[in-house]
Amino acid sequence: MEAPPSSEAGGGIREVWGSQAQGWGLRRQCSWGVSTMAWTLLLLTLLTQGTGSWAQSALTQPASVSGALGQSVTITCAGSSSDIGGYNAVSWLQQHPGTAPKVLIYSVNTRASGIPDRFSGSKSGNTASLTISGLQVEDEADYYCYSLVSGYTFHSGPSSWGSETKTSSELT
Repeated sequence: MEAPPSSEAGGGIREVWGSQAQGWGLRRQCSWGVSTMAWTLLLLTLLTQGTGSWAQSALTQPASVSGALGQSVTITCAGSSSDIGGYNAVSWLQQHPGTAPKVLIYSVNTRASGIPDRFSGSKSGNTASLTISGLQVEDEADYYCYSLVSGYTFHSGPSSWGSETKTSSELT
């Protein structure tokens, strides 16, 4: 048997199944001639009937938060016991327009190297929070939360991402 390809089109499938299963699914389609529609229906059936360990859970963030310069703002990230509530593996990333995302916080509350102490992370139950104290103009950016999902290792398994939260400062 051939080894499954490491990366192919279909990122949505890869996120749910992991790269190995995705590769085999695509390989079977090619070698057995099964239609794309049949595989799509099978995938949807498995996802809706699964126990939750296969399906990628969603993290919920507010669309935006704002605050006056110098004040504090908190961004929440709501999940479930399968992700945020089950692990101390929550990270927060910041992205300014046209730049790559930068890790601010990992392992719930550990600041990455070079990150000012006005950024802090916390977790209570199934909800994680990022607090920015002493809001500055350069904090206006998009923020993303990230969490490990149950049943998988941190490095190779699927993970949950929040949508994004736009942060803006208000001049007073």
